[in-house]
Amino acid sequence: MSSLPSHSAVAAGDDQIAHAVAHQPGALKRTLKLRHLVFIGLAYMAPLAVFDMFGIVAAETDGHVPLAYLVVIVAVLFTAFSYSRMVRFFPIAGSAYTYAKEAINAHLGFLVGWVATLDYLLLPMINAILSAIYMGAVFPEVPFWVWVVLTVAVCTVMNLIGVKLAASMNIVLVGIQLVVAVVFVVLTIVNISNGANGSEFTIRPFISNDIQLAAISAGAAILALSFLGFDAVSTLAEEAERPERDIPRAIFIIIGVAGAFFITVTYVMQVLFPDVSLLGDIVGASPEIAKYIGGAAFQAIFVGGYMMAVLGCGITQQMSAARLLYAMGRDGALPKRLFGSVNERTGVPVVNVLIVAAIALTALFVDLDQAASMINFGAFIAFTFVNLSVIFVFFRFLKRRGPGAWATFVVVPAIGVVINVWLWLSLDSISMIIGGIWLAVGVVYLLIKTRGFRAPAPDLTGPINIGMYE
Repeated sequence: MSSLPSHSAVAAGDDQIAHAVAHQPGALKRTLKLRHLVFIGLAYMAPLAVFDMFGIVAAETDGHVPLAYLVVIVAVLFTAFSYSRMVRFFPIAGSAYTYAKEAINAHLGFLVGWVATLDYLLLPMINAILSAIYMGAVFPEVPFWVWVVLTVAVCTVMNLIGVKLAASMNIVLVGIQLVVAVVFVVLTIVNISNGANGSEFTIRPFISNDIQLAAISAGAAILALSFLGFDAVSTLAEEAERPERDIPRAIFIIIGVAGAFFITVTYVMQVLFPDVSLLGDIVGASPEIAKYIGGAAFQAIFVGGYMMAVLGCGITQQMSAARLLYAMGRDGALPKRLFGSVNERTGVPVVNVLIVAAIALTALFVDLDQAASMINFGAFIAFTFVNLSVIFVFFRFLKRRGPGAWATFVVVPAIGVVINVWLWLSLDSISMIIGGIWLAVGVVYLLIKTRGFRAPAPDLTGPINIGMYE
């Protein structure tokens, strides 16, 4: 018989865990419901971000963007299942870092957190760069730095006010993005129905005789970043009212909604423009298509909706990065006095929010290509170790190991490991080099801090609610 907990056992344990964690000194406040978590995840991914990567991936996959999305959805679902397993054992902030630290090894957990931190810390910077690029196209007379500073300032203020207000704001922002996207899809369908650009509805974006597996995997490796929102949600486990129930639900709702949205949008775009080389700017393909299907007026609306995506995405990116630093600081992996404290009134890790804001301001000195090349490396490493953590939990903590437990704690995450390593190996050489340098810096830091691994690592306390699983 499987040793997985019953639904009622999990539900009963939620309140006990929430009460225990919420009353620890300096604990984050539990204010987020399921709807907040879902919208935070969707806002983190920024629904309109699908338009950013369309031209690049269409060129990479030779017109098979929807197929690349299907591949990455399968990959993400395996990892999402592992996240849903781990959050039941560790309903605390930190995500991949916490899971690897607690389930495998404290030193290894630190390195996973270090690599993941690169992604989290740089995403707000990339967001600020994108804001300046898009707004600069509409208002070229305004200096680049003005848009960078304004974007970072707004996101920082929203995070300092409190996570619940930021989450509520994201509901509005995601709604605006979805309206713009729906109008975009409708106009595209109308153009296809009218035979614009010689287009017609076809299954070619999903399957054709000229598909190349290496190209599809390379495209999927890029598109995997579109689904980082469910990972961001897992970092909010200490601020969810019922983390064991709501975070797993939010993870799969986010992937289902986002996956359907991404495939639908890219399908109609790919049908209308099967060859993106016909467009003047592959990187800026989406604004060009917006103008093609709806004229200059709709292009302006499209850019305005995109800025809503920038704002919503920036708020949640900064929120997640600050809470990852908080988890590492609280556990002593980073200086606790600086990183491990929260404001008693708002429950916000203020210092961490400001640190992330300062890093985001480096957008003033870094171009988009340089910043983006550093993101992919850490995501797949983090995903790989989340899957590995489930396997380690099985052998370290579960006492009853029935067929169901073997399937969900070993077989499924093992498939997730293979898929993520495959996608990781599909990354370009620049990403591997820069990511490798960042990892090497983390190893050196850890060696110094632990005096060659001789100093004790942060305590391994094991799952808070392990008794329910024995």
